[in-house]
Amino acid sequence: MEYIYGALLLHKLNQPVTAENLTKVVKAAGAEPDEAKVKTLLASLQGVDIAKELENASTAVVAAGAPAEAKKEEKKEEEKPAESAAGLASLFG
Repeated sequence: MEYIYGALLLHKLNQPVTAENLTKVVKAAGAEPDEAKVKTLLASLQGVDIAKELENASTAVVAAGAPAEAKKEEKKEEEKPAESAAGLASLFG
């Protein structure tokens, strides 16, 4: 996982995601870099537009969060009539 984080960090800092840079980031984080993992990740990222993938991931997270927020709003609306009914009952009690 640290290799993916390293690649994301390099991308965020507008640095090229190369074997040398990724190895430096992993070393700086205190881990011993595995050359095979570095090469595998770089091969996996070949031709991938990281910025576009991050944008798609952000959109998916926002879309996934929307139903949960809608449910919260529905619950709030349902509670309001019950509270107002209780208030009216006290007037006629």
